[in-house]
Amino acid sequence: MLPIRVKMLLLCLAAGLTSACSTPCDAPGKLCAPVTSITSPMPQPAPAAPRPAPERPPEAPQPVVETFAVAMPGTQTESPAALPASAGADASAAAPSATAGAAADAAPGYRIGLMLPLRSEPLRVAAEAVRDGFLAAWERDRAGIAVTVIETGDAAQDVLATYGTALEQQDMIVGPLARSAVTAVAASPLVQKPTIALNHPDGRGETTLPAQMLVIGLSIEDEARQAANWAAREQPGAIAYILSNQAQYQRRSASAFAAQWQRLGRSAKTAEMMVLNGYLSDGEMVALRARLQSEPSALVFAALDPDQARQLRVALQAPPLGEIAVYGTSSLNPGKARQLPGPELDGVRLLDLPWQIQRDHPAVMVYPQTVGRDADMERLYALGIDAFRIAHEIARNAQHKQSADFKLDGVTGQLKVRFGDGPAVFERRVQPAVYKNGVPQPVQP
Repeated sequence: MLPIRVKMLLLCLAAGLTSACSTPCDAPGKLCAPVTSITSPMPQPAPAAPRPAPERPPEAPQPVVETFAVAMPGTQTESPAALPASAGADASAAAPSATAGAAADAAPGYRIGLMLPLRSEPLRVAAEAVRDGFLAAWERDRAGIAVTVIETGDAAQDVLATYGTALEQQDMIVGPLARSAVTAVAASPLVQKPTIALNHPDGRGETTLPAQMLVIGLSIEDEARQAANWAAREQPGAIAYILSNQAQYQRRSASAFAAQWQRLGRSAKTAEMMVLNGYLSDGEMVALRARLQSEPSALVFAALDPDQARQLRVALQAPPLGEIAVYGTSSLNPGKARQLPGPELDGVRLLDLPWQIQRDHPAVMVYPQTVGRDADMERLYALGIDAFRIAHEIARNAQHKQSADFKLDGVTGQLKVRFGDGPAVFERRVQPAVYKNGVPQPVQP
């Protein structure tokens, strides 16, 4: 069949009307425009049907997400052949393989279930902070790892039932977060796969942990023990005055410092201060000054909050006491948003996470900063980051059927982990700092 344009040209030639078809067509399949000099119109052929629009290419399939409770972006189609070295182990983050997801039956990779009390009203905000930190680290180093967020509530039976079900679907569990939940899981016979607990069990000195459980929770007691070691090195022969009040975390901190101080063969005196409307009792502050005046050499461990420590520091600096060394933990750091400029706390020594006092550290800078969270939630966000980095390194060793023995320059401190060969071992060394003009500055201990 001849094209329409050729047919028209032949008709024009036959009629001696070539000039009528001299205007070129501006698109394939479009007829020439009619010419008004033609007096005997010829029958016009029917307009050509418009070309159908090209079909849209099929959309790329979305990655399949294994979901237990909350759908999160997964990596089930990524190649699980070999996990790259952890970024925390001084290696750069690896991108997913270019061929990931090419095979329809690709394996899901190493599966990690992040089990958090997101259905608990008292613990939901804390759980969200840990989750956000964990996923921020996973986004940076996700190749070969599928993460599923697993929701729980408060009750120990709920946690145990959820944990048991999750073990059937995951290669590793990160959680629980609540101290009571960790205690319940640790005491159960369920722990048959790697489990990274985000808190310490109750009575941890008496609890024998399962070989497959690694405890990495933040601990005010560990900070207090490190503060005791630091003070003993700097103040040989000094008597420690250990101050706290009725708050439970302060009592735990004071007790841990006192026990470590005594293990070091040092003398200590303890005092639980009365607090009225958030401030220490003026009468007790006067009595404390009198006692310190009678000591030739003394230091203070302040298991207090920042406002109480500021009040204490002002009282101790008044003549004739002079300079008395004050040590504390992260409880003395209210976070960047609440730090007050001024000299009141200058010289006070404390320990805190690199995430809080070393924001320019290379290990800290690579992760997104959070906005609007208080200091404790910032610390839990940092815990989530390091929880993923530890899980990643254990998973990498597990794929090579090796036990894990490694160190990490973590955002919660210098970390040491041994897992998979006998009882698990975890150590965290937090960062010493000294207040200067209202801001804790990192120092070498």
